[in-house]
Amino acid sequence: METQVRPSPVSATVDFDSDGIQHGFLRLPYSRDDAAWGSVMIPVTVVKNGEGPTALLTGANHGDEYEGPIALFELARSVRPEDVRGRVIIVPAMNQPAFAAGTRTSPIDKGNMNRAFPGRPDGTVTEKIADYFQRVLLPMADVVLDFHSGGKTLDFLPFCAAHILPDKQQEARAFELVRAFGAPYSVKMLEIDAVGMYDTAAEEMGKVFVTTELGGGGTASARTAQIAIDGCRNLLIAAGILKGKPEVRSTQWLDMPDGDCFTFAEDHGLVRFCADLGDKVQKEQIIAFIYPIGRTGLKPVELRARRSGLFTARHFLGLVKPGDCVAVIADEIIG
Repeated sequence: METQVRPSPVSATVDFDSDGIQHGFLRLPYSRDDAAWGSVMIPVTVVKNGEGPTALLTGANHGDEYEGPIALFELARSVRPEDVRGRVIIVPAMNQPAFAAGTRTSPIDKGNMNRAFPGRPDGTVTEKIADYFQRVLLPMADVVLDFHSGGKTLDFLPFCAAHILPDKQQEARAFELVRAFGAPYSVKMLEIDAVGMYDTAAEEMGKVFVTTELGGGGTASARTAQIAIDGCRNLLIAAGILKGKPEVRSTQWLDMPDGDCFTFAEDHGLVRFCADLGDKVQKEQIIAFIYPIGRTGLKPVELRARRSGLFTARHFLGLVKPGDCVAVIADEIIG
């Protein structure tokens, strides 16, 4: 007997098929102590002008990452329907509860949106939102741009990225849009934890998926916010959805080919970095010390680079715990 999937409890106050610009919400009923018939209200903008491809643009998949929301709230405010060919769906804060709380995961259910796919229509709040994207929004899209940065715990050289894929045509198109985005760095991405990711859900549907890591530390600088704003515009133009001329910018391509790119802590303590983002490091070079904090006079633990390359990302907080990613080293691609 075939099991029937429940409809999504999320409803949209916008019509995705109507021409023009609409600002509204994705409304998810959520009964809580202070509102028995309450809702989670996720802002959404839809801009449509005739036939053409659809771009789905998302930010705050993790709630403490701000370049994406800045770029997308600005785009939703400034874009005009006559400048669009096709459709743009803008969701500046995909995990709205986490974004409102300034936390990586949802304060409602501790759900990590980027590990919740494909979601469930009868699951937690985070799973219900993921299910709506999986079954309603992603099928509409041709191109997906999901903004990320390091949040409160990581800091990155600002890059745009896509994944190595079995479908080389899909992969090539994604890397074309990465180049068009025009971030200072562009990455051929290796995911260390791909299960349940929004990326994986989109790519398995054959969508052209592009992402970013733009700074970190739980804030957005003037520079990284502008990279996000300009890059979003450039990508939409390159995708044939937004009219205009893209700004051509040079980018340094990076590759993360294997697990040796990542250095993890095995001890708890105070971290002292011996190299900064953007530095070139050599294999076996000491890149950080971890000082025990329970008493004085103890020798710090040495963390050494597992490969040579460019210091691309680092742990942001001053204290580390066993299992924390402390550093990421990437290969520079010449040419």
